[in-house]
Amino acid sequence: MPDPGNRRLLAFDFGTRRIGVASGQEMLGTGQPLAMLPARDGIPDWQQIEALLADWQPDIVLVGLPLNMDDTENEMCARARKFGKRLHGRYHVTVEMVDERLTSYEAKGEVMAGGGSRDFGRHGVDDRAAVLILETWCREQAG
Repeated sequence: MPDPGNRRLLAFDFGTRRIGVASGQEMLGTGQPLAMLPARDGIPDWQQIEALLADWQPDIVLVGLPLNMDDTENEMCARARKFGKRLHGRYHVTVEMVDERLTSYEAKGEVMAGGGSRDFGRHGVDDRAAVLILETWCREQAG
C-alpha cells in the first residue's frame, strides 16, 4: 500500500435504492463523482462493484456511516456496516467507515445552488454525497 497521503480512494454512499460512488486521491483531498449504482433493498449488482474496484484499484475503500446527530447509530448504520463488511469479504480491500452526517443534505444544497433539478427521487445526489464522504475522510487524515 502506498504511503499515507498518497493513496487512491473509492467512496460509497450506501442506500437501499442507490449507492453513490466517488473516486479520489488522498494527496489532492478531493473526489470526483463516478456513478450511482442501482440497489435492491441495499443489495447492489456486485459485478458493477467489482468492475469499479478493478478499474480504480483503490488502496482504501470508504463507506459512509449515517450516524444520528446525537452520535447514536440507526438501522441504516447497521446496513452500511454490513455493506462495508461484504466489500472487505468479497474483494479483500481495506474498508473504513466515515461519518457521513448531513452529506446528502449538503449535496442537495450544492445541486440546488447550481440550478440543478430538485427532483431528488429521480435525479439522486448519491454520487455527490460519496464525494463529500471522501473529502471528509481526507480532511480527517490531514488534521
